[in-house]
Amino acid sequence: MKPNAPSTAELALTAARIRRMVIEMCRQPKQGYAGQGLELADIMTVVFHDIKRPQDRFLLSTGHAAIALYAALWSVGEYEQEELMTYGFDGTEIEESPLDDLKGFEMTGGSLGQGPSQAAGLALGLRMQGSNARVICEVSDGELQEGAAWEGFMFAAARSLSNLVFVINDNGEQADGATAEVLDIGPLAPKFEAFGIKAIDVDGHDLTALRTAFRDAETAVGPVALICKTIPGKGVKTFDQFARVHYVRTTEEIWQAAADELDAQITELEGVPA
Repeated sequence: MKPNAPSTAELALTAARIRRMVIEMCRQPKQGYAGQGLELADIMTVVFHDIKRPQDRFLLSTGHAAIALYAALWSVGEYEQEELMTYGFDGTEIEESPLDDLKGFEMTGGSLGQGPSQAAGLALGLRMQGSNARVICEVSDGELQEGAAWEGFMFAAARSLSNLVFVINDNGEQADGATAEVLDIGPLAPKFEAFGIKAIDVDGHDLTALRTAFRDAETAVGPVALICKTIPGKGVKTFDQFARVHYVRTTEEIWQAAADELDAQITELEGVPA
């Protein structure tokens, strides 16, 4: 946890602002990975405003969830809003699934399932260098259908990498439908425990529970997997009309309604005492 940690009320306001940025980024081309950006807003808020120290490293294994990382990096001053407004346009550096040479991106996550192995290697390297840096690696539930992901988990456990935390975005959906119907991976906690990784189930939208889970991970022996239950499109009831909120293509009217909804939330949260 960072010194002078923000209050939960302050984190809630930041999460709402991150969601608002996600909507604005998708609104320009009238399409984008809004579902991922909205569902990860609370996790990203806790990571970047409460947990991650300057020396710590964050890896986004789910490349197409980059919109959430862009917005989080914007919230800590790493990107200007004008830069993010080019999200998804031809020729922009703000790609929907960016390469690892972009500011804030440690790896290319377009090929799913690669993050756990890269995170384990990075964590081991940092430990060998005598660094006290921690590695936080976001992984989607759909990526757990990849064998390579479990090789990474197994290696992390075998090397007892206490400086490594996997954040599993367990939203129950993937591009082709419900995860349980495409290839069921549940229950997750017993699987991680069987691989020698401490598993913590947590509501991915409960800021207090997330803060507690990350603190518990800091004192654990060996790597930890925070299995975060999330809801695609969380925070925007306007999207309830869609059967699935993954890659959203819709009208300016719908994007405006979503923006208005979040603006109202932000105004309300700005009046909450810190």
